Amino acid sequence: MLILGGGLAGVACAHALGDEGVAVTLVDRNDYHQFQPLLYQVVTSQLPAEDIARPHRTIFADYPSVQVVTAPVKAVHLIERSLVLSDGRTLSGSHFVMAAGARPNFFGVPGAAEHTFPMYSVSDAERLRLHLQRLLHEVMSGATTAEGVLDVVVVGGGPTGVETAGALAELMQALHESGRLARPGRITVVDRGPALLAPFSSKAHHYAVTKLAEAGATVRLGVGVSAVHPDRVEFDDRSVIPAHTVVWGGGESGAAVAQNAGPGPGRGGRLDVRPDLTLARYPGVYAVGDVANIPSHDGDALPQLGSVAQQSGRWAAENILRERRNEPTKPFSYKDKGIMAMIGRNAAVAEVGKRHHEVQGPLAFAAWLGLHAILLSGAHSKADAFLSWAWDYFDRDHAAFIEASSAPQRIAWSDDEHDEPHISLERHDLTIRSPATPSGDNHG
Repeated sequence: MLILGGGLAGVACAHALGDEGVAVTLVDRNDYHQFQPLLYQVVTSQLPAEDIARPHRTIFADYPSVQVVTAPVKAVHLIERSLVLSDGRTLSGSHFVMAAGARPNFFGVPGAAEHTFPMYSVSDAERLRLHLQRLLHEVMSGATTAEGVLDVVVVGGGPTGVETAGALAELMQALHESGRLARPGRITVVDRGPALLAPFSSKAHHYAVTKLAEAGATVRLGVGVSAVHPDRVEFDDRSVIPAHTVVWGGGESGAAVAQNAGPGPGRGGRLDVRPDLTLARYPGVYAVGDVANIPSHDGDALPQLGSVAQQSGRWAAENILRERRNEPTKPFSYKDKGIMAMIGRNAAVAEVGKRHHEVQGPLAFAAWLGLHAILLSGAHSKADAFLSWAWDYFDRDHAAFIEASSAPQRIAWSDDEHDEPHISLERHDLTIRSPATPSGDNHG
């Protein structure tokens, strides 16, 4: 079996197959699995990047039938169910699972690919953290007195944008209240739509705006970005916001390697799959997670959520096992655990369960915590450590620990220093990226 991508979907698939002793080769450019829901905490120094990037070596330490190959992929041949690696090696399998993840979608906005900070990977978050740290040091040391150096524009009003804007606003306020900053940087979150957290209820929309405002952020809705420059953002209503930092959470598309694999990509640049997660006209080939348009019971594609990725990866493995037993595959059945977003300290929204029962505040945080503990438990055995850390994070005084120059303590995934992830800040897509076709996937 051959799996491309070591994210939630790929790891879940490899785990399920490895549990049955099936020989699996998992390929990824990075040597770690990244937990994307916590990227915003890396940006604001609440967590070091290593804490949400667990090495594949550690994840599969007890799975002798799972081999991990860390290498970029040069080409994918779905008919042959094979991969060509950058070093010239060719890998193949009786079945192939495309779990290559997603990349930022800049929608052709001039300057967005060159001048924004996407929020789709650990490397993205670490680059943004170091950028903000440099600016903070310049301002706090008096090296620059230019007004607006710390102002940030966050593009996108979904969970990524809202969580990042809330964390940054709290960071700026804490630094200001502690006397480190004379004036906090202005945080502005913008979205072309009429509401933040669009998939949520109207009550949640209002709650998100209210809580961001209380944290010191500004919300602009119904306006789209027309161009991004190194020191400003232009909008389609002809307004301009000066900013040296622009965070891009404005959408994603399927990984570039999937779009060039053969089948014409569907909505969002993702691969359209059949109900059993297979690709039409490619026997033995599956696509799961953020790289796939997975049909729901009503025919619409399921959202790009961690729970969808993990469940689809596991389901693909079960269907592969059925094929090996000469049994028919089964359509994917998604168990909806709800949707949720963290806005800030004591502020979260959650719509839990199939009926999406809505809760807010501390209770919503508990729901957020529970879901992410479930997702984490599929990747490692230290969910209890994560739960303990998370409650500490929730209760502690932000002003005491989120200064950008601080060095947060690591959660030790292993006692072996060789099991630490190797996080590179190099942009792998610089030679092929354009505003219309960005790249930033971490598949391999």
